Formats: sequence, structure tokens, C-alpha cells
Amino acid sequence: MNDKERVAHHAAQQIKDGMLVGLGTGSTANYFIEELARRSHEGLHIKVVASSVVSAIKAQSLNLPVLGFDTIQQLDVYVDGADEVSADFDLLKGRGFDLVREKILARAADQFWVLIDPSKRVDRIGANYAIPVEVMPFAWQMVKRNLESLGGVGDLRQTANKDGLVISSYGSVVLDMVFDAALDTKTLNDLLSNTPGVVEHGIFCNLASVVLCVADGQVVEQKVG
Repeated sequence: MNDKERVAHHAAQQIKDGMLVGLGTGSTANYFIEELARRSHEGLHIKVVASSVVSAIKAQSLNLPVLGFDTIQQLDVYVDGADEVSADFDLLKGRGFDLVREKILARAADQFWVLIDPSKRVDRIGANYAIPVEVMPFAWQMVKRNLESLGGVGDLRQTANKDGLVISSYGSVVLDMVFDAALDTKTLNDLLSNTPGVVEHGIFCNLASVVLCVADGQVVEQKVG
């Protein structure tokens, strides 16, 4: 069992009967969904809501009871990975570009459990990856210029085979922007959130409840706050 499987299985064991569980997206989230489905088949009574079409299809294929995104007001826990986690427990997400749904679930959940391996820990957000910024398609050039005025450098995200642009599940294009290290995370979060034309961005501040990480083969839980 690799570290992603180990931390995902640990998280799935913490889910209690009757919970409404938000499902993240990505390789670690897939391991969590699979283990959650196994427990469900053994008698755990839960319902789930997915942060993406990909995760919804995965959950449905494993016969988990998936609720429509528009049918819920709150949930007990949202479980997802992160691309980066700082010492202040700020997160970078969005390499899978489902930012709107992910952040909505993170805010609507009583708890947000973040599943990572040690490689995801960073000194600052943006250390290893560009900041993904979902942008209204008709406004992307104006938004890009505004972000460049803040010191950002980047461009529209292309598909893996470079034959088109990535489009988010919300219908947005995605700007991947790198910012100067001197710009602290909280300030950058506020600047991006207040830029007209930005639908959502990949900085998740003050949202994590627990960070679960593997160290020396054991899962360590760090409670935030």
C-alpha cells in the first residue's frame, strides 16, 4: 500500500454512520472513494456529494448513493487532496481545475479533511506550482492584464496534448499564474478574490480542519486551529 492509499484508507475509517460526505477529485480522492464504497457495502449508511463529474461517475460506478449538488445546503465532512499545504495550513488546489465546486463544498462542510503525502508540504503557496485562476472566457485578456499588474506571469492552460484550452466544469478558462514570493498568501488570496472576471482561484485559506499526512508509514493527523 502506498502513502496515498494509506492516508485515504485511514480517512475512510473515520467516517461515521449517517454522514453526508463530500468527495474530492484526484488520485488520493479515488482511493478514499473506493474504501468508502467498500465500507458502504459492508453496512455503513452514508450519502455522498461529488466535487466533479469524474468523482460522481466513480462513486456511482461503486454504487455509492450520490446526491445532486443542488440538493444540499451543508455536509458533515469534505475529503480531498491538495497540491500544496503551507505551514499555516493554507492550501493550493486546482490542478484538476474544479475549483468552484471544490471551494463550495469546503465552505459548506462542518469539517474539511485534507489528505496529502510529505511532498505536498511547502514553505509558501505557489512554491511548486502556478496559481490556477478560473476566469470568465470573454474577460480573460482583461483579467490577465490585471493579474500582470500585480506581478503575475502566466497564460491560459492548454489541454495535455496542446490541441485546445482547458475548460472547467463551471465553463471557465483557467489562467495558471506565478507570483513573486514576496507577495504573502493572504494578500494574494484577497487580491485574486477581488479581481473582476475571476470566477474562483486555487488558494484555499482558513478552510482546512484536519491535515492527514503519512510519516514513516503512519498516518499523522494535524488539527487546524
